[in-house]
Amino acid sequence: MAEELERSKAEEPKDTKPGFQNPVAGFGVTFKAMFKKRLTEQYPEQQKTTAPRFHGRHQLNRHPDGLEKCVGCELCAWACPADAIYVEGADNTDEERYSPGERYGRVYQINYARCILCGLCIEACPTRALTMTNEFELADSSRANLIYTKEQLLAGLEEGMVDTPHAIYPGTDEQDYYRGLVTEAAPGTERQVAHSKGEVVQEADSTFGGTEPASEKVIGR
Repeated sequence: MAEELERSKAEEPKDTKPGFQNPVAGFGVTFKAMFKKRLTEQYPEQQKTTAPRFHGRHQLNRHPDGLEKCVGCELCAWACPADAIYVEGADNTDEERYSPGERYGRVYQINYARCILCGLCIEACPTRALTMTNEFELADSSRANLIYTKEQLLAGLEEGMVDTPHAIYPGTDEQDYYRGLVTEAAPGTERQVAHSKGEVVQEADSTFGGTEPASEKVIGR
């Protein structure tokens, strides 16, 4: 046993530096850093350019005609390691359609107080409905404001799109949408009444006097 202890002590590295040199070496590192170029960034006056595939705020995408790609499958919520995503799916109807499939995401929320921006949710999405943008300014003074709703995450309308709900392109089905055969909304596509959101059909005001019946109906927003 004594021989093993002596052998282990012999194998231990010996400190060749005297004790007084340790503070000097530390100050030497500080002294050399004083003459290096400063890396101070002028943020937020000068916005930093992110990498093309940077993982920032999420976005719920639309089809070219305006229908939503999210089908409410909740796979993104199951894949999230931080339990930051909450989804509630609902059924589409011919009178109120939000996506080409049978279901759509009625409620969609992401809690950015929990989200770690890992990107596992977009890998799990089967319809490419959920992607991540380059937006990284997500700080806020309120926790409630860090919970982004579907209205905040849904992509805006581009040229050729009609806001949901509305009917699918005539003569197509769900598979045609995911094959990329639908490139814009059909001519004459009109927005349906969103009864699930409390919208009602209202009679338009007549321009011929109070006793003249309204000639058309409009969606109250």
